[in-house]
Amino acid sequence: MEFDVFIQIGLALAAAFLICYVATPLVKSFAERVGAIDVPNDARRVHTRPIPRLGGLAIFLGFLLSVVLFGTIDREMQGILLGCVVVVIVGVIDDIVPLPALVKFVVQIIAALIAVYHGVVINIISNPIFWGSSEYLSFGILSVPVSVLWIVAITNSVNLIDGLDGLAAGVSAISSFTMLVISIVVADLSVAILMAALAGACVGFLPYNRNPAKIFMGDTGALLLGYVLATASIIGLFKFYAIITFVVPLLVVGLPLFDTIFAFTRRILTGKNPMRPDRGHFHHRLIDMGFSQKQAVAIAYAISGILGLSAVVITTNGEMRAIIFLAAVFVAGLLGVFLLKGGPAKKAKEEDKTKDVPKDEGDGER
Repeated sequence: MEFDVFIQIGLALAAAFLICYVATPLVKSFAERVGAIDVPNDARRVHTRPIPRLGGLAIFLGFLLSVVLFGTIDREMQGILLGCVVVVIVGVIDDIVPLPALVKFVVQIIAALIAVYHGVVINIISNPIFWGSSEYLSFGILSVPVSVLWIVAITNSVNLIDGLDGLAAGVSAISSFTMLVISIVVADLSVAILMAALAGACVGFLPYNRNPAKIFMGDTGALLLGYVLATASIIGLFKFYAIITFVVPLLVVGLPLFDTIFAFTRRILTGKNPMRPDRGHFHHRLIDMGFSQKQAVAIAYAISGILGLSAVVITTNGEMRAIIFLAAVFVAGLLGVFLLKGGPAKKAKEEDKTKDVPKDEGDGER
Protein backbone atom coordinates (compact mmCIF):
# COMPACT_ATOMS: atom_id res chain seq x y z
CA MET A 1 0.00 0.00 0.00
CA GLU A 2 1.13 3.54 -0.70
CA PHE A 3 1.88 6.03 2.06
CA ASP A 4 -1.27 8.10 1.45
CA VAL A 5 -3.34 4.96 1.98
CA PHE A 6 -1.81 4.51 5.42
CA ILE A 7 -2.71 8.14 6.17
CA GLN A 8 -6.30 7.42 5.15
CA ILE A 9 -6.42 4.38 7.42
CA GLY A 10 -4.91 6.38 10.28
CA LEU A 11 -7.44 9.17 9.81
CA ALA A 12 -10.31 6.67 9.85
CA LEU A 13 -9.03 5.20 13.11
CA ALA A 14 -8.45 8.62 14.69
CA ALA A 15 -11.83 9.99 13.61
CA ALA A 16 -13.70 6.99 15.04
CA PHE A 17 -11.74 7.29 18.29
CA LEU A 18 -12.42 11.01 18.74
CA ILE A 19 -16.11 10.82 17.80
CA CYS A 20 -16.75 7.91 20.17
CA TYR A 21 -14.70 9.46 22.97
CA VAL A 22 -16.63 12.75 22.75
CA ALA A 23 -20.03 11.12 22.22
CA THR A 24 -19.89 8.63 25.10
CA PRO A 25 -20.58 11.16 27.93
CA LEU A 26 -23.52 12.50 25.91
CA VAL A 27 -24.87 9.00 25.38
CA LYS A 28 -24.44 8.32 29.11
CA SER A 29 -26.64 11.32 29.95
CA PHE A 30 -29.21 10.19 27.39
CA ALA A 31 -29.24 6.65 28.83
CA GLU A 32 -29.89 8.00 32.33
CA ARG A 33 -32.70 10.16 30.99
CA VAL A 34 -34.52 7.32 29.18
CA GLY A 35 -33.97 4.79 31.95
CA ALA A 36 -31.49 2.54 30.14
CA ILE A 37 -29.88 1.41 33.37
CA ASP A 38 -28.34 -1.95 34.24
CA VAL A 39 -29.49 -2.89 37.73
CA PRO A 40 -27.57 -5.77 39.42
CA ASN A 41 -30.43 -8.15 40.17
CA ASP A 42 -28.95 -11.62 39.66
CA ALA A 43 -25.86 -13.67 40.54
CA ARG A 44 -24.27 -13.29 37.09
CA ARG A 45 -23.60 -9.60 37.61
CA VAL A 46 -20.53 -8.43 39.47
CA HIS A 47 -21.32 -4.72 39.76
CA THR A 48 -23.08 -3.51 42.91
CA ARG A 49 -24.75 -0.30 41.72
CA PRO A 50 -26.89 0.68 38.71
CA ILE A 51 -24.82 1.56 35.62
CA PRO A 52 -26.11 3.28 32.45
CA ARG A 53 -25.93 1.24 29.26
CA LEU A 54 -26.52 2.24 25.60
CA GLY A 55 -22.80 3.00 25.23
CA GLY A 56 -22.97 1.13 21.93
CA LEU A 57 -24.62 4.19 20.43
CA ALA A 58 -21.36 6.12 20.81
CA ILE A 59 -19.43 3.23 19.25
CA PHE A 60 -21.92 3.18 16.37
CA LEU A 61 -21.61 6.93 15.78
CA GLY A 62 -17.82 6.81 15.71
CA PHE A 63 -17.75 3.73 13.49
CA LEU A 64 -20.43 4.86 11.02
CA LEU A 65 -19.20 8.42 10.53
CA SER A 66 -15.62 7.23 10.05
CA VAL A 67 -16.63 4.66 7.42
CA VAL A 68 -18.79 7.20 5.57
CA LEU A 69 -16.02 9.80 5.61
CA PHE A 70 -13.09 7.61 4.62
CA GLY A 71 -14.46 4.35 3.22
CA THR A 72 -15.75 3.25 -0.17
CA ILE A 73 -19.45 2.42 0.01
CA ASP A 74 -19.82 -0.40 -2.51
CA ARG A 75 -22.67 -2.94 -2.56
CA GLU A 76 -21.15 -5.17 0.12
CA MET A 77 -20.48 -2.20 2.38
CA GLN A 78 -24.05 -0.99 1.90
CA GLY A 79 -25.32 -4.36 3.11
CA ILE A 80 -23.05 -4.31 6.16
CA LEU A 81 -24.04 -0.77 7.15
CA LEU A 82 -27.76 -1.45 6.65
CA GLY A 83 -27.45 -4.57 8.80
CA CYS A 84 -25.64 -2.48 11.43
CA VAL A 85 -28.56 -0.06 11.56
CA VAL A 86 -30.97 -2.98 12.10
CA VAL A 87 -29.01 -4.55 14.98
CA VAL A 88 -28.39 -1.15 16.59
CA ILE A 89 -32.10 -0.31 16.53
CA VAL A 90 -33.06 -3.58 18.21
CA GLY A 91 -30.16 -3.14 20.63
CA VAL A 92 -31.33 0.32 21.68
CA ILE A 93 -34.86 -0.93 22.24
CA ASP A 94 -33.58 -3.90 24.23
CA ASP A 95 -31.36 -1.70 26.40
CA ILE A 96 -34.37 0.44 27.33
CA VAL A 97 -37.12 -2.20 27.42
CA PRO A 98 -35.71 -5.77 27.47
CA LEU A 99 -36.89 -7.84 24.50
CA PRO A 100 -37.47 -11.62 24.37
CA ALA A 101 -34.45 -13.58 23.17
CA LEU A 102 -36.45 -14.96 20.23
CA VAL A 103 -37.20 -11.46 18.92
CA LYS A 104 -33.53 -10.51 19.00
CA PHE A 105 -32.59 -13.79 17.33
CA VAL A 106 -35.03 -13.21 14.47
CA VAL A 107 -33.77 -9.66 13.97
CA GLN A 108 -30.19 -10.96 13.83
CA ILE A 109 -31.18 -13.37 11.09
CA ILE A 110 -32.84 -10.52 9.17
CA ALA A 111 -29.69 -8.39 9.52
CA ALA A 112 -27.59 -11.33 8.32
CA LEU A 113 -29.85 -11.83 5.31
CA ILE A 114 -29.51 -8.15 4.42
CA ALA A 115 -25.72 -8.54 4.26
CA VAL A 116 -25.98 -11.80 2.32
CA TYR A 117 -28.37 -10.20 -0.19
CA HIS A 118 -25.73 -7.54 -0.82
CA GLY A 119 -23.04 -10.12 -1.59
CA VAL A 120 -21.52 -10.82 1.84
CA VAL A 121 -21.42 -14.58 1.31
CA ILE A 122 -19.08 -17.47 2.14
CA ASN A 123 -18.85 -19.40 -1.12
CA ILE A 124 -15.70 -21.46 -0.68
CA ILE A 125 -13.16 -22.47 1.98
CA SER A 126 -10.05 -24.60 1.92
CA ASN A 127 -10.73 -28.25 2.66
CA PRO A 128 -10.20 -28.91 6.40
CA ILE A 129 -9.81 -32.61 5.56
CA PHE A 130 -6.19 -32.45 4.47
CA TRP A 131 -6.20 -35.95 3.01
CA GLY A 132 -9.30 -35.23 0.91
CA SER A 133 -9.22 -35.34 -2.87
CA SER A 134 -10.36 -31.73 -3.27
CA GLU A 135 -8.30 -28.71 -2.20
CA TYR A 136 -11.40 -26.56 -1.68
CA LEU A 137 -14.94 -26.95 -0.42
CA SER A 138 -17.66 -25.08 -2.30
CA PHE A 139 -20.93 -24.56 -0.41
CA GLY A 140 -23.04 -24.03 -3.51
CA ILE A 141 -26.69 -23.58 -2.54
CA LEU A 142 -25.68 -23.87 1.11
CA SER A 143 -23.70 -20.62 0.89
CA VAL A 144 -26.61 -18.54 2.16
CA PRO A 145 -27.48 -20.62 5.27
CA VAL A 146 -23.77 -21.08 6.09
CA SER A 147 -23.17 -17.33 5.82
CA VAL A 148 -26.22 -16.50 7.95
CA LEU A 149 -25.16 -19.07 10.56
CA TRP A 150 -21.66 -17.57 10.74
CA ILE A 151 -22.93 -13.99 11.09
CA VAL A 152 -25.50 -14.85 13.76
CA ALA A 153 -23.01 -17.03 15.67
CA ILE A 154 -20.30 -14.36 15.84
CA THR A 155 -22.85 -11.63 16.62
CA ASN A 156 -24.06 -13.61 19.62
CA SER A 157 -20.60 -14.68 20.71
CA VAL A 158 -19.48 -11.09 21.30
CA ASN A 159 -22.72 -10.43 23.19
CA LEU A 160 -22.09 -13.46 25.41
CA ILE A 161 -18.59 -12.39 26.47
CA ASP A 162 -19.77 -8.91 27.45
CA GLY A 163 -19.57 -9.84 31.11
CA LEU A 164 -16.73 -7.78 32.60
CA ASP A 165 -15.72 -4.15 32.30
CA GLY A 166 -13.86 -3.53 29.06
CA LEU A 167 -13.89 -7.19 28.00
CA ALA A 168 -16.05 -7.10 24.85
CA ALA A 169 -14.72 -3.72 23.69
CA GLY A 170 -11.09 -4.74 24.21
CA VAL A 171 -11.38 -8.19 22.62
CA SER A 172 -13.25 -6.66 19.66
CA ALA A 173 -10.55 -4.00 19.29
CA ILE A 174 -7.87 -6.73 19.18
CA SER A 175 -9.85 -8.69 16.57
CA SER A 176 -10.32 -5.50 14.56
CA PHE A 177 -6.61 -4.66 14.66
CA THR A 178 -5.83 -8.22 13.58
CA MET A 179 -8.09 -7.96 10.54
CA LEU A 180 -6.71 -4.49 9.87
CA VAL A 181 -3.15 -5.85 9.69
CA ILE A 182 -4.21 -8.73 7.43
CA SER A 183 -6.10 -6.30 5.17
CA ILE A 184 -2.98 -4.15 4.86
CA VAL A 185 -0.91 -7.23 4.01
CA VAL A 186 -3.26 -8.13 1.13
CA ALA A 187 -3.85 -4.47 0.17
CA ASP A 188 -7.61 -4.55 0.78
CA LEU A 189 -8.31 -0.89 1.54
CA SER A 190 -12.07 -1.28 1.95
CA VAL A 191 -11.82 -3.81 4.78
CA ALA A 192 -8.85 -1.94 6.27
CA ILE A 193 -10.93 1.24 6.60
CA LEU A 194 -13.83 -0.73 8.06
CA MET A 195 -11.60 -2.35 10.69
CA ALA A 196 -9.76 0.88 11.46
CA ALA A 197 -13.11 2.56 12.14
CA LEU A 198 -14.27 -0.26 14.41
CA ALA A 199 -10.97 -0.46 16.29
CA GLY A 200 -10.89 3.30 16.79
CA ALA A 201 -14.44 3.36 18.12
CA CYS A 202 -13.71 0.51 20.55
CA VAL A 203 -10.57 2.21 21.87
CA GLY A 204 -12.46 5.50 22.21
CA PHE A 205 -15.07 3.76 24.35
CA LEU A 206 -12.66 1.89 26.62
CA PRO A 207 -11.71 4.85 28.89
CA TYR A 208 -15.34 4.94 30.07
CA ASN A 209 -15.86 1.17 30.09
CA ARG A 210 -12.74 -0.12 31.81
CA ASN A 211 -12.99 -1.15 35.45
CA PRO A 212 -14.70 0.49 37.28
CA ALA A 213 -17.00 1.20 34.34
CA LYS A 214 -18.96 4.43 34.06
CA ILE A 215 -21.14 3.08 31.24
CA PHE A 216 -21.84 -0.28 29.56
CA MET A 217 -22.10 -0.77 25.80
CA GLY A 218 -25.32 -2.79 26.25
CA ASP A 219 -26.76 -5.00 23.56
CA THR A 220 -26.52 -1.97 21.27
CA GLY A 221 -22.75 -2.22 21.29
CA ALA A 222 -22.27 -5.96 21.70
CA LEU A 223 -24.54 -6.86 18.78
CA LEU A 224 -22.96 -4.16 16.62
CA LEU A 225 -19.40 -5.32 17.31
CA GLY A 226 -20.24 -8.96 16.68
CA TYR A 227 -22.11 -8.17 13.48
CA VAL A 228 -19.34 -6.03 12.01
CA LEU A 229 -16.63 -8.55 12.90
CA ALA A 230 -18.68 -11.38 11.37
CA THR A 231 -19.46 -9.63 8.10
CA ALA A 232 -15.98 -8.10 7.76
CA SER A 233 -14.42 -11.53 8.21
CA ILE A 234 -16.47 -12.80 5.27
CA ILE A 235 -15.45 -10.06 2.83
CA GLY A 236 -11.91 -9.87 4.17
CA LEU A 237 -10.75 -13.23 5.54
CA PHE A 238 -12.88 -15.88 3.88
CA LYS A 239 -12.54 -14.18 0.51
CA PHE A 240 -8.75 -13.90 0.54
CA TYR A 241 -7.73 -16.73 2.82
CA ALA A 242 -10.07 -19.49 1.74
CA ILE A 243 -7.21 -20.47 -0.53
CA ILE A 244 -4.83 -20.72 2.46
CA THR A 245 -6.79 -22.05 5.40
CA PHE A 246 -10.22 -21.89 6.95
CA VAL A 247 -8.49 -21.46 10.34
CA VAL A 248 -7.67 -17.75 9.96
CA PRO A 249 -11.23 -16.40 10.54
CA LEU A 250 -11.62 -18.78 13.49
CA LEU A 251 -8.44 -17.46 15.11
CA VAL A 252 -9.43 -13.81 14.67
CA VAL A 253 -12.69 -14.27 16.61
CA GLY A 254 -11.41 -17.29 18.53
CA LEU A 255 -12.06 -16.34 22.15
CA PRO A 256 -15.73 -15.26 21.86
CA LEU A 257 -16.52 -18.03 19.37
CA PHE A 258 -15.00 -20.88 21.38
CA ASP A 259 -16.50 -19.56 24.61
CA THR A 260 -19.94 -19.54 22.98
CA ILE A 261 -19.52 -23.07 21.59
CA PHE A 262 -18.41 -24.30 25.01
CA ALA A 263 -21.31 -22.55 26.76
CA PHE A 264 -23.95 -24.00 24.42
CA THR A 265 -22.42 -27.49 24.59
CA ARG A 266 -22.26 -27.37 28.38
CA ARG A 267 -25.89 -26.29 28.69
CA ILE A 268 -27.15 -28.93 26.27
CA LEU A 269 -25.20 -31.74 27.98
CA THR A 270 -26.62 -30.70 31.37
CA GLY A 271 -30.18 -30.59 30.03
CA LYS A 272 -30.50 -26.80 30.17
CA ASN A 273 -31.86 -24.36 27.64
CA PRO A 274 -28.81 -23.38 25.51
CA MET A 275 -30.19 -19.83 25.21
CA ARG A 276 -30.58 -19.40 28.97
CA PRO A 277 -27.76 -17.30 30.49
CA ASP A 278 -25.65 -18.70 33.30
CA ARG A 279 -22.44 -18.07 35.19
CA GLY A 280 -20.20 -20.53 33.40
CA HIS A 281 -18.43 -18.43 30.80
CA PHE A 282 -14.65 -18.19 30.53
CA HIS A 283 -14.50 -14.83 32.31
CA HIS A 284 -16.77 -16.09 35.12
CA ARG A 285 -14.47 -19.06 35.64
CA LEU A 286 -11.45 -16.78 35.92
CA ILE A 287 -13.23 -14.71 38.57
CA ASP A 288 -14.22 -17.87 40.45
CA MET A 289 -10.58 -19.01 40.33
CA GLY A 290 -9.66 -15.93 42.35
CA PHE A 291 -8.55 -13.46 39.70
CA SER A 292 -9.71 -9.87 39.96
CA GLN A 293 -11.75 -8.31 37.17
CA LYS A 294 -8.74 -6.46 35.79
CA GLN A 295 -6.62 -9.61 35.81
CA ALA A 296 -9.34 -11.68 34.14
CA VAL A 297 -9.76 -9.07 31.41
CA ALA A 298 -5.98 -8.88 30.93
CA ILE A 299 -5.83 -12.65 30.48
CA ALA A 300 -8.62 -12.51 27.90
CA TYR A 301 -6.79 -9.70 26.07
CA ALA A 302 -3.58 -11.73 26.03
CA ILE A 303 -5.30 -14.83 24.68
CA SER A 304 -7.08 -12.80 21.98
CA GLY A 305 -3.81 -11.09 21.10
CA ILE A 306 -1.93 -14.37 20.74
CA LEU A 307 -4.71 -15.85 18.59
CA GLY A 308 -4.68 -12.70 16.47
CA LEU A 309 -0.90 -12.85 16.06
CA SER A 310 -1.21 -16.47 15.03
CA ALA A 311 -3.73 -15.50 12.35
CA VAL A 312 -1.40 -12.82 11.03
CA VAL A 313 1.56 -15.24 11.06
CA ILE A 314 -0.38 -17.68 8.88
CA THR A 315 -0.87 -14.95 6.29
CA THR A 316 2.76 -13.78 6.24
CA ASN A 317 6.23 -15.21 5.78
CA GLY A 318 9.91 -14.42 6.02
CA GLU A 319 11.04 -11.50 8.19
CA MET A 320 7.52 -10.41 9.05
CA ARG A 321 6.76 -13.84 10.51
CA ALA A 322 9.90 -13.65 12.69
CA ILE A 323 8.95 -10.19 13.96
CA ILE A 324 5.43 -11.33 14.83
CA PHE A 325 6.80 -14.41 16.60
CA LEU A 326 9.07 -12.23 18.75
CA ALA A 327 6.13 -9.94 19.54
CA ALA A 328 4.06 -12.96 20.63
CA VAL A 329 6.87 -14.14 22.92
CA PHE A 330 7.11 -10.64 24.39
CA VAL A 331 3.36 -10.50 25.07
CA ALA A 332 3.43 -13.96 26.65
CA GLY A 333 6.32 -12.86 28.86
CA LEU A 334 4.43 -9.76 30.02
CA LEU A 335 1.42 -11.92 30.83
CA GLY A 336 3.56 -14.28 32.87
CA VAL A 337 5.08 -11.41 34.87
CA PHE A 338 1.64 -9.92 35.44
CA LEU A 339 0.24 -13.18 36.78
CA LEU A 340 3.25 -13.84 39.00
CA LYS A 341 3.12 -10.36 40.54
CA GLY A 342 -0.63 -10.08 40.97
CA GLY A 343 -2.24 -13.48 40.93
CA PRO A 344 -5.23 -14.73 42.88
CA ALA A 345 -3.36 -14.52 46.19
CA LYS A 346 -3.54 -10.74 46.07
CA LYS A 347 -7.24 -10.57 45.33
CA ALA A 348 -8.27 -10.40 48.99
CA LYS A 349 -6.01 -7.41 49.60
CA GLU A 350 -7.30 -5.65 46.51
CA GLU A 351 -10.90 -6.19 47.57
CA ASP A 352 -10.16 -4.77 51.04
CA LYS A 353 -8.67 -1.66 49.49
CA THR A 354 -11.53 -1.18 47.03
CA LYS A 355 -14.60 -2.02 49.07
CA ASP A 356 -16.28 1.17 47.99
CA VAL A 357 -15.29 0.83 44.34
CA PRO A 358 -18.07 -0.89 42.37
CA LYS A 359 -17.10 -4.06 40.57
CA ASP A 360 -19.01 -3.91 37.36
CA GLU A 361 -20.06 -6.39 34.74
CA GLY A 362 -21.26 -5.74 31.26
CA ASP A 363 -24.66 -6.83 30.14
CA GLY A 364 -24.13 -9.76 27.80
CA GLU A 365 -26.86 -12.39 27.50
CA ARG A 366 -29.49 -9.82 28.31
